[in-house]
Amino acid sequence: MVKSMTGFGAVVIDNEDYSLQIELKSLNAKHLDVFIKLPTVFSEKEIDIRNLIGKLLERGKISLFLNFFNKKNTEDRVIVNRPLVVQYYQDLKATAELVGATQDDLLRLAMMMPQAYIPAPVSVAQDTIWAEVQIQLHKVLAQCEEFRLREGKELYQMFIDCIQKIHEYLHKIEEQAPERVQHIRQRMHQQVAELKQDEQFDTNRFEQELIYYIEKLDINEEKIRLKSHLKYFIDVLNEPISNGKKLNFIAQEIGREINTIGSKANDAAIQHWVVGMKEELEKIKEQLNNII
Repeated sequence: MVKSMTGFGAVVIDNEDYSLQIELKSLNAKHLDVFIKLPTVFSEKEIDIRNLIGKLLERGKISLFLNFFNKKNTEDRVIVNRPLVVQYYQDLKATAELVGATQDDLLRLAMMMPQAYIPAPVSVAQDTIWAEVQIQLHKVLAQCEEFRLREGKELYQMFIDCIQKIHEYLHKIEEQAPERVQHIRQRMHQQVAELKQDEQFDTNRFEQELIYYIEKLDINEEKIRLKSHLKYFIDVLNEPISNGKKLNFIAQEIGREINTIGSKANDAAIQHWVVGMKEELEKIKEQLNNII
């Protein structure tokens, strides 16, 4: 299974008691990175929300925005922070006495200081509201998960197509092998004939270098390993869980074998097909960064 890290979910509730808006966005990231914006009334629930997101979404850069408006008892929604205002007033009064300034409007000044007003407790059955928020949060997370799975299906097909094209290029390379070997054999015969005419020709050293040269040009092992890596990549794609990190490692091994074939091929046609394989592999690597 392939699951994308790109996702989205949103829900809006507007009734006679309150209005609730929840929006969640998910993008790719190496780890779980969660940003949450909550109204003050639900600030104590942030850890619970983070744990829920981490449990269900696993990885990605997650942004959650939750807005809540209580329509009932709106006159009580903000109250005076009396202990803090009293402290402001006493400090202002003491300062005014110290400098001999007038003490008019000290209360008004105190009421204008930071945090002189605080949100009032929600008067509409807060536990009931939070229970409803939890239900809607699960809905939004389910929407995001569904979005990720849809994206994953599209990416899965793209990966299959790219792997198939790499297989096709590899098949062409295998078909080119006899002609490549013939060209190499002709060049070697020609070079050997020229070397034998040299009076300083060393047969033993020549045989050693010839063995090294043949091994350097042999790409059979690379082709076998490449086939194995391609099969393993498909097997991991079809596993019941999404595993982008493992797929990334396999893609690196695929790239290593393709590069080695290209460096050892010494054949123009094979080089052309190697470029095609690299192009398909780059498409895979680009999208693997978005897989959980």
